[in-house]
Amino acid sequence: MSHYVERLCADIGSCRSMAADHGALLPELVDSVYLGGGTPSLLPPAELAKLFILIAKQFNLAANAEITVECAPGTLTGPVLESLRSCGVNRVSLGVQSFVDQEAAAVGRLHTRAKILEDLERLRTIGIANINIDLIAGLPHQTPESWAFSLDEAIATGAPHVSVYMLEVDDDSRLGRELIAGGARYHAHFVPDENLTADFYESASARLARHGLAQYEISNFSHTGFDSRHNLKYWTRQPYVGFGVDAHSMLPASATLQRQGIESVRLATTDSLEEFLAAPHCAATVVSQQEALEESFFLGLRLNCGVRLDELQRRFGRAVQECLPVIDDLVSAGMLEISEGVVRLTPRGCFLSNEVFERFIAVKATSLGGFNTL
Repeated sequence: MSHYVERLCADIGSCRSMAADHGALLPELVDSVYLGGGTPSLLPPAELAKLFILIAKQFNLAANAEITVECAPGTLTGPVLESLRSCGVNRVSLGVQSFVDQEAAAVGRLHTRAKILEDLERLRTIGIANINIDLIAGLPHQTPESWAFSLDEAIATGAPHVSVYMLEVDDDSRLGRELIAGGARYHAHFVPDENLTADFYESASARLARHGLAQYEISNFSHTGFDSRHNLKYWTRQPYVGFGVDAHSMLPASATLQRQGIESVRLATTDSLEEFLAAPHCAATVVSQQEALEESFFLGLRLNCGVRLDELQRRFGRAVQECLPVIDDLVSAGMLEISEGVVRLTPRGCFLSNEVFERFIAVKATSLGGFNTL
């Protein structure tokens, strides 16, 4: 862990020269810091503090900055809680996944419902009440009744933010490989089918809304004033800079690049821990005005507030007109709706969102979220 933190600190310390080398501009003011995924709460408190001290030195943090750390239930020891408090953390995303002990155990989680509730109380005791609860629909052994129980438990905690992800299986995970092979290991034969998982998602949207947790993005629900500032940066294409294995950044292009028709620069580190620790390296991809427009649809349509056509017209000019036939087709297909110049996904479009997004991009991109893979 110390070696990894050392590398992180080196990258944070050299981020300005790194951005300049790729023709990218760092933001003047930082109003969101997010540590995770993985399980940062496993870091020794001294290493956690080292990261936050350096971030405060390297960046101009806004007084009201949202500072989030992802935590796994059961890892919040007394020293870790004290470190979170002293580092200025004011928001925690808790990887609950399920309040049903059998479901959590089936996917290798070590926590129980009792431990989750205990950790929530301990976080509030140290002054962190802005808490997100992650839930996953489609876990092994999950039933309509157990899913309703998890939703009700999440609501009862009073947490102001809930994220609901539909389990996606692929051959990068042991559960996914077993499901694809039709096997029974890792409780694969107890995974609900896609239709039932979709029903879980639909019931979550309705149930959370009835209790004041309004959906503002495909996977995210919150009480008024508790939308995740960090998540919104992705969907509204605001600048962000990432550090660590498989970290990504999206930064405005320098004036020189802008004169060449480049709107922004995306940076990415390797997803190999060994390569990351061995030597600093960052791959850069430039984003043209046309690609930026495609991303504005691809990402902005994840939000319930939708995409304003007049705003895109101001930013991208006549290029927006080229997208209108696609919008008309998707409206006819019942996946988009237009009202007062705002384009939004319909409920059907939410379920088929990747199909919608692909219609707006010339080159198929990888989704930035909406699913968790176990």
